[in-house]
Amino acid sequence: MLLTKNKIDQHNTELIAAHSKKLDYCRATIEQSNQIIEKLSLFQIGIPSWALGAGGTRFGRFSYGGEPRNIEEKMEDIGLLHQLNKSSGAVSLHIPWDIPNDIPKLTKLAAEYGLQFDAVNSNTFQNQPSQELSYKFGSLQHVNKAVRQQAIQHNIDVIKIGESLGSKSLTVWLADGSCFPGQLNFRKAFQNTLESLTEIYAALPHDWKIFIEYKAFEPNFYSMTVGDWGQSLLYANKLGPKAATLVDLGHHLPNANIEQIVSILLNEGKLGGFHFNDSKYGDDDLTVGCINPYQLFLIFNELIDGMNEKGLDHATGLAWMIDASHNIKDPLEDLLQSVEAIKIAYAQALLVNTASLRDAQNNNDTVLAQEILQHAFRTDIRPLVAESRLVSGGALEPIKLYRDLAIRESLTDIRGSNNTATGL
Repeated sequence: MLLTKNKIDQHNTELIAAHSKKLDYCRATIEQSNQIIEKLSLFQIGIPSWALGAGGTRFGRFSYGGEPRNIEEKMEDIGLLHQLNKSSGAVSLHIPWDIPNDIPKLTKLAAEYGLQFDAVNSNTFQNQPSQELSYKFGSLQHVNKAVRQQAIQHNIDVIKIGESLGSKSLTVWLADGSCFPGQLNFRKAFQNTLESLTEIYAALPHDWKIFIEYKAFEPNFYSMTVGDWGQSLLYANKLGPKAATLVDLGHHLPNANIEQIVSILLNEGKLGGFHFNDSKYGDDDLTVGCINPYQLFLIFNELIDGMNEKGLDHATGLAWMIDASHNIKDPLEDLLQSVEAIKIAYAQALLVNTASLRDAQNNNDTVLAQEILQHAFRTDIRPLVAESRLVSGGALEPIKLYRDLAIRESLTDIRGSNNTATGL
């Protein structure tokens, strides 16, 4: 369900006085407020098609009611998100969980909702009902060439679907690996994967990119064939200029220095994009910024510094996507919170006095460097984020409006209370 403009306008009218006071203070204390608002208004974050239903764990899944029953209803939900925050203007399809049956209809629907299609995601980490050969022991790495060819063809099919929708990139994440010592020949698995990726790379349209995602563990717990950013970078370098590494914030061992990783990848011209989430122990897929917002800020600080040096546009230079699981939250509220956390971290990083930080670094002034970063992090820039929504036509407080209008209850009335979103 989409909102009429008057509902958003009425919401904003009720809150504008309090908002204006906070905004005036920000503008009085933050010299570059208008520039930050402008940059925030341009910044869009891709929403994965699978994230609109209730998530779960290996032990269970609990429906939230009103889950989207098909890809069209998922698009409707993303359109609603974009209405509320004006920062969710891209859809990242996961295939075969969400295969468009009527592409012209879907592209028309996207245009009506003001959405574009971001990276398409292939799935060779689980068997599908119509699948001939099993991925139990891997896909692109598999010892059986026929299994590898099946996985290669799936990726090529995904590229074709993405091309028809206007997407420009393919994300490949592999569950390939091993659970026990001796199960796998590491060198052969690497070579098989490289050869498979090479065939997929050759099928890319000239203006496309392939993002190679990595993960330290799970579902295999002894080895992963693309287990860290170094292995992903190896593949990307061997494949060519259209290949890059995709960083999922949860796909690292505890306490990994992700900000250093992204800085090096960006410096090498091999950082393709992000899957945003947060974690306490592993790949927890928690709401962005709920555990370690300072790390998120530090990552954005490195990104902005590196992107400025490379002359990359902040909004379009990298692929920005969410990849989180909301097993006890309303998924729409969770996504609203995640997008908000990303925009806040981005805005805080825009506050960093880069010239002063560089001087402190060159003078080995560790205390001053810390003060500069923490001053930006501790500055409340939420009024600027809210203003960027307001000037774009969104809601000053998206979650408040969502709850005031009882949108989840309305969705449940329309769609039912115990259905399961496709792909989950």
